[in-house]
Amino acid sequence: MGFFSFFSKEKKETLDKGLETTKRSVFEKLTRAVAGKDKVDDDVLDNLEEVLVTSDVGVDTTLKVIERIEERVARDKYVSTSELNNILREEIVGLLEEYDNGNGNVNGNENGNVNGSGNFNGNGNGTSKPYVILVVGVNGVGKTTTIGKLAYKFKQAGKKVYLGAADTFRAAAVEQLVAWGERVGVPVVKQQMGSDPASVAYDTLASAKANGADVVIIDTAGRLHNKVNLMNELKKIKDVMKKVMPEAPDEVLLVLDGSTGQNAFEQARQFANVTQITSLAITKLDGTAKGGVVIGISDQLKVPVKYIGLGEGMEDLQEFDRREFVNSLFGE
Repeated sequence: MGFFSFFSKEKKETLDKGLETTKRSVFEKLTRAVAGKDKVDDDVLDNLEEVLVTSDVGVDTTLKVIERIEERVARDKYVSTSELNNILREEIVGLLEEYDNGNGNVNGNENGNVNGSGNFNGNGNGTSKPYVILVVGVNGVGKTTTIGKLAYKFKQAGKKVYLGAADTFRAAAVEQLVAWGERVGVPVVKQQMGSDPASVAYDTLASAKANGADVVIIDTAGRLHNKVNLMNELKKIKDVMKKVMPEAPDEVLLVLDGSTGQNAFEQARQFANVTQITSLAITKLDGTAKGGVVIGISDQLKVPVKYIGLGEGMEDLQEFDRREFVNSLFGE
């Protein structure tokens, strides 16, 4: 097992607690959906469709799930409503598995993840070091906090981490990242306000490489009002990093605020239009009834969710496990 043990009792309790509001909302809706019914029929499926859509799973993803359950009902001839919960969980897990390219599993080694022995395999042959994560997302989604918590996780695992403050358009962003660096005990490479973000990324990677770092995490500006500028900026950052390490970045992590529901969908689409996203971190899932958005975003973008944020604590950014997530969301 990798060094981020998702299955510990404490982390399972955090997951259950974080998703409690969503689970309660979904469970109440499911109970109403099957009220007075013994078997899954068209009425139950119609009601289930409404449950999923109103739980922020999204229309397109909901229709996929309903279609899968319809096929199962047709094949098995008779499916009792008491079986519906388990079937729903199985079909959603199956849907999420289709888009897991290995990047959503810390034990994978195909896309630069940490394997069981804690080694980085950035390009599949173990020669890529440091492992470079470029973090994108609009302001206010918890991007910088997510970076700090990631740095903490890697540091706890014995990794040497460097942070790059390439969001040079907001002084607060740089200050916040520096504060996280001090809190976690990792160096932060920064320049003056208004500096070229690509220059910061270059300096970060060059310094990290020279000092034998294992992981580099680079923050970027969260502007979406001018997509052309954002696209050009991200392209420039990538191009400049490749001068230091041709394979960089190993990962482009999009951070989204799960509590915004369908707005998170739209943000995800817009970022996917301007740059290649390889993994997702969905934050602020605790205390919201919109946890279903995790399922829909992963399905629609065909990109794996890698981390979920379930609270303010350092340990509350968890490695995403689709089966544990679905069990917590739809479990009895």
